Amino acid sequence: FPTLKMKMNFELTNILLSGGCFVFKSASKKRKRHIGVGDDDNGSDRFRICQKLWETVQMNTEVIQDQLNKKILDSLAEFIKKHGLGCSSDVWRQRASEIPTAALMLGVNVPDHAMTFRSLCNLLQDSVTPFVVSVHAKECAAVKLLIQKVLEQLMGSGVSVDEEKEDDTALLQKTPCTISALCQWYKTVTKKCTQVSPERKENLTNNDLPQSLPVVVIFKYFEAFNSQVLQDFILICSRYTQELPFVFIFGIATSPSAIQHRLPHSVSSLLCIEVFHSLSCTQHLASVFDKLILNSQFPLKLSSRVIQVLVGIFLYHDFSVQNFVKGLQFSMLEHFNSQPLSVLCCQKQEALLSAKTLSKQNVERIRHLPSFMRYVETQEPQEQVRLLTNDEHVKEVCQKLLKNLHKYHKNYYPVLQCLHSLTSSLPKFPLGKHIRELHVSCIEKNLWETEEYDSALQLLRILAKDELVAALRKCAEILKSANTKRMQNALQQLEDFIGRLETLEEDSSGNGVVSAKMEYQRTDLFQLQKTLLEKESRRTKRMNSFEVLRSQVIDFIDSLVREYLTPAEFQPLNEVCYYSSSGVLRQRLNVTPRTSIQAALSHPFYYLKNASLKTDAGTISSAAPDLCIVYKLHLECGRLINLYDWLEAYVTVMSAAEDQDTDSEECGQYDSLKHARFIQAVSEMEFLGFVKSTKQKTDHVARLTWGGC
Repeated sequence: FPTLKMKMNFELTNILLSGGCFVFKSASKKRKRHIGVGDDDNGSDRFRICQKLWETVQMNTEVIQDQLNKKILDSLAEFIKKHGLGCSSDVWRQRASEIPTAALMLGVNVPDHAMTFRSLCNLLQDSVTPFVVSVHAKECAAVKLLIQKVLEQLMGSGVSVDEEKEDDTALLQKTPCTISALCQWYKTVTKKCTQVSPERKENLTNNDLPQSLPVVVIFKYFEAFNSQVLQDFILICSRYTQELPFVFIFGIATSPSAIQHRLPHSVSSLLCIEVFHSLSCTQHLASVFDKLILNSQFPLKLSSRVIQVLVGIFLYHDFSVQNFVKGLQFSMLEHFNSQPLSVLCCQKQEALLSAKTLSKQNVERIRHLPSFMRYVETQEPQEQVRLLTNDEHVKEVCQKLLKNLHKYHKNYYPVLQCLHSLTSSLPKFPLGKHIRELHVSCIEKNLWETEEYDSALQLLRILAKDELVAALRKCAEILKSANTKRMQNALQQLEDFIGRLETLEEDSSGNGVVSAKMEYQRTDLFQLQKTLLEKESRRTKRMNSFEVLRSQVIDFIDSLVREYLTPAEFQPLNEVCYYSSSGVLRQRLNVTPRTSIQAALSHPFYYLKNASLKTDAGTISSAAPDLCIVYKLHLECGRLINLYDWLEAYVTVMSAAEDQDTDSEECGQYDSLKHARFIQAVSEMEFLGFVKSTKQKTDHVARLTWGGC
């Protein structure tokens, strides 16, 4: 902000102050307490576990992203190989001026597009062509800038040849930024490729001539580009299709009609367009849930309310899986920071070792856990006394409870997946369409006590034989991956049911009726009517063998649900691995920008959690960031703020931080460093919209916010 910098370069002598700001130091300065490794409630161990889980989440997320994008990226690579590498045959062209174009439909989850484009660039450079350019709308406001960006990325990178890279840089400096110059450079580079060894040439060109290597231009966020810039660039490139084998990739967030809206027919007719659709963001989120969150190998668990907050932000804000993962990582960080017992939130063997070495303070924390208190209440009186008085006994019991907790999760997830497989295809989805909805219902209450569960069982009891057998086979495949004895026993029973259903022959007289043999005798009309009504009431419907077996199968599934899908809060020590602070999560991730900015500037301790930033109302901490100090000082000013007075007040606060004597001459004086820090803070205030330059007075700025905000 040059205007503010110019205003600060005025003469600082013979100026009257219009106001004053005075800072009083306390009599004694408290020393900061340095926390060592031994007295930080296992902070170093918690940090190590959290960092390890963080890396696991990051790595698994990238693997999931690559797996989901593999199909569409391979399709794009084949499209470019077909149209770019085979351009010499002219089989694919309708006219010589057409440019092959891939319309990549990525969806509205814009934050996730960066990883997709990065994977696409790496794939094309490794397997198709080294000439790959990605351009962004904010860097290409004019056609000249767009062409310059393309030339910079191409000529600056070069290809894998034995020549020095300095030659390409010098060529770029001397060459004008035109497409014709790019043609000359392309011919020069492809000639160099013919001089390399046959093995390298084969790897580089995929058994094609080097001259046919396509030049791929990726337009990130196609809708953000200026329409006229796109039209001019396409028209220019269409004139050079004989010399340069261009291939365009449009990254589109909305729909293919965006091309028609931004390009007239005279321009779009120059493109040979093929549309590629990526997986929806909801499918991506489902994959993250299945392979990351709903996994017994992942120690950290989320409560139902936390899942609802994260999914709500995903569905109603940005559809971004990357932001969802960031919310998951924040939950992880908050859990390990706020829960000292999270040192037990790790893999089974490591958790058991940590339980053996629990400190006395952590043992006392375990005794105060609500789930552990409920566990103590269910024990015998003598056992209760030992649990409340003997620390070593608590450690032994803690190890046993941790083993049970890990067994609970190993049995919980396979049964959850089986139930979802059975009910996800039912009409109206009584237990939810996605497994996350079923998971939320299971961990917050007894599922079998809900009306939705009863409705699902009623629908399962009327399934046809082929539908039931197909659903049970899916359940058997799920249980095969479980390595617990109980799940293997359940698998054997399920396979037995499947075998009995397959060998069963339906009874053709399945709806037969059992009735007593009627004895004919003389009677009157009233007596006959009475007798017939009694006989009708005693008639019973007979179930065939398939219906009996189907009822047994559903009862077996119901028994698994009641045994293994109990709410997590009933498990002792569930607080160790379950993060349940949904209010904190909503407060951090789902707030209005203006409110969060004001809270951060007025009370930096609110977000930073640094004890030195705690202050009383109306006071300023000298340890706060410069922006916070300048913000609080500006709250004491009127409509116009004198920059010199503002600077003097800021320097006074900083002098108190440096422990200078308020009566000395050096107090209140500032050097160039403080001056620069103040200018930067005021510039940030202007960027945030709290102040702006004014023409009324050259050495003043105008305040824009009021009401203590």
